[in-house]
Amino acid sequence: MIAIIMDKNTPLPAPFDQLSASDIRAVTLSAQQTLFHQEATPHALYYVASGAVTLQRHTEAGQLVTLHRASAGDLIAEASLFSPHYHCDCIAETPSTCIALDITAVRNRMADNPDFAAALVQRFARQVQGYRRQLELRSIKSAKQRVLAGLSDGWLQGNVLHFAADMGLTHEATYRALAELVSDGAAIKTGRGKYRAATP
Repeated sequence: MIAIIMDKNTPLPAPFDQLSASDIRAVTLSAQQTLFHQEATPHALYYVASGAVTLQRHTEAGQLVTLHRASAGDLIAEASLFSPHYHCDCIAETPSTCIALDITAVRNRMADNPDFAAALVQRFARQVQGYRRQLELRSIKSAKQRVLAGLSDGWLQGNVLHFAADMGLTHEATYRALAELVSDGAAIKTGRGKYRAATP
């Protein structure tokens, strides 16, 4: 069962910090727990406060497709803001906390407050830019060059396994690429599972 935390002390980024306390709630998930299901009626957008969740969609042919992996700081289910249903399942990849943002409250604030609406559109635009950049990185055929580009862009924030998933690579291929980059002097290992691109 999903645990609902009534404590509203988790800080929210702008513009969601303008919502009333009654319009938000924190939800804790254990690993592999479902936050929402594809085709369910949406009642909230979600801000990932900690952990990581995976967005998965079942195609008409019955195939399961992973659409996106969201981690702390990401907003999810934004595509359902004006939709009658969620477009995918959301599964906790690790123990996670998500902040539910009441959809009706968000819509009303957008209608009543142009500054809120503008800030929300700007946030959506930044996320779209991030998604497009991720697609660009994944289109790089060489695993070594893809990993280097990802390091240069700062995608390795958590562990290497998550970085590999974000890059669309197996963890074995990612570790091999990292080792080669360090050997070539193109990357620097700064700790266990920690790497950064070498400064040109």
